[in-house]
Amino acid sequence: MKKLAATIGFTALVATGLPAFAQSAPAPESPHTFSANVTLASEYRFRGIMQTNRKPALQGGFDYAHASGFYIGNWNSTISWLSDGNSDISSALEMDFYAGYKGQIADNVSYDVGVLQYYYPGSYPAGFNKADTTELYASVGYGPVALKYSHAVTDTFGFNDSRNSYYVELNGNFDTGFWGLTVNTHVGYQKIKNVTDASYTDWKIGLTKDLGAGFSGALAYVDTNAKKAVYTNAFGRYTGKAAVVATLTKTF
Repeated sequence: MKKLAATIGFTALVATGLPAFAQSAPAPESPHTFSANVTLASEYRFRGIMQTNRKPALQGGFDYAHASGFYIGNWNSTISWLSDGNSDISSALEMDFYAGYKGQIADNVSYDVGVLQYYYPGSYPAGFNKADTTELYASVGYGPVALKYSHAVTDTFGFNDSRNSYYVELNGNFDTGFWGLTVNTHVGYQKIKNVTDASYTDWKIGLTKDLGAGFSGALAYVDTNAKKAVYTNAFGRYTGKAAVVATLTKTF
């Protein structure tokens, strides 16, 4: 019986083609992560201010991240706010280029530092102060809450003599544990240096829903206290007015 059992065991082993004592090792995890995203938005709001004159926006970007914490990426959106204020401007696209480093300070405490370039390609009239802006940023997070500071090392979004303007914001994203819903909260303060009445506060509250298969939807109420005298476009529309913004995003 022992001999028969041994013969059966050996025959089964040969039939399966498996080694007697070796197992294949799992493939090592790559330190490189690539991702992409595309979004359809009911309108584009940046720091509470409308960028597409209440019209829909198409957005998308690409990101690379290394396990060390280094990352680099690009994000883009259709815009109209520059041509809304001056018909001699043809810029209809915002392109953001950024790079930084993020990591953990301690359990549940994170940090993120980097540089971001806002670029608005297009044609401009002579003497126009282009909206291209470079900011350095740093944030610290505790659990779902993060405090971020952004500092402009150039003029800020076309405002003359506005170098060293800054934006400070507090963001919170809280998983409800119900139906894939996350509560999104935000409050920020934009300081525009050397420009009377251009500084303002903005805030947002909303919900994000995980739809599965890389899709997510979001709905948010956005508002500001920006001065109408500064933030009214050539169509007479107050660009800091409260709005409800809906987005649908696919992440790859």
